[in-house]
Amino acid sequence: MRYLQPWPDSQPDDPHERAAAKETVELAFIVAVQHLPARQRAVLILRDVLGWPARQTADTLGLTLASVTSALQRARVTMREHLPDGRLDWSAQARHELTADEQKLVAAYVRAHEALDIETLTALLRADLRFAMPPEPGVWVGRDATVRAWVDGGFGSGEYADWRCLTTTANGRPAVAMYLRRPGSPTYEAFALDVLGIADGLVAEITTFGGSVFGWFGLPPQLAPR
Repeated sequence: MRYLQPWPDSQPDDPHERAAAKETVELAFIVAVQHLPARQRAVLILRDVLGWPARQTADTLGLTLASVTSALQRARVTMREHLPDGRLDWSAQARHELTADEQKLVAAYVRAHEALDIETLTALLRADLRFAMPPEPGVWVGRDATVRAWVDGGFGSGEYADWRCLTTTANGRPAVAMYLRRPGSPTYEAFALDVLGIADGLVAEITTFGGSVFGWFGLPPQLAPR
C-alpha cells in the first residue's frame, strides 16, 4: 500500500535538493495537490511553492503566459476545495518558524507524554482533534475518542509506560519523536513520530508514523537512560 510519508524540513547543501525540499509543505497540501491534473500541478508548484515568475514558468513548461495564468487559477480553486480550513496559504513564504507560544505548546506536549499525564495531554488537544496513523486506514475525529483509543491501546501502563521524546520538524510542522523503553530493556527504542498541526493555541491534528522514519531526520535509533 502506498501512503504519504513525513519529510524533514532541514535544508540540504545541494541546491537541487534544496529546490526539491521547498516543494515539500504540509501534509494537507500534499494530499490536495494530488487532485490536480499534471499541468496544473506543475504550474502551481513552480509559481506558488517555488515562487517562479510567470514568464519563467511558461518557458520551462513550454506554455503561453495565458495558459500558465489559466492553469494557476484553476489549480488554486481545486486546492481550496480540498484543503481543510486554515490551510489555504501553501506558499513557501507563508511557512514560518514556530512562535514562542507554539514552542511552549510542543514542550508541554512532550512533558505530558513523558510524565504519562493523560489529563494534561488531553487539555493540550482541540475538541475536534483529527488523528491518523498511516498506513492504517481511517482517521479518528475528536479529542476524547482519540485519547480513549490511546489508553485502550496501553499508553501509560505495562510496557508502554517509559518514554523519552525529542523534537524536530516535518512537512512544515512541529514533530515529536517518541522513544519507548520496555521493561528489561537497557535503552529507549525509536517508536513513533508525531507530526503536529497547531490551531488556536492547541494541537488540532496528529499524524503518527512508525519509528522506521527516524533515520530520515537524523534521529538516533536508540536513546540511553537519563
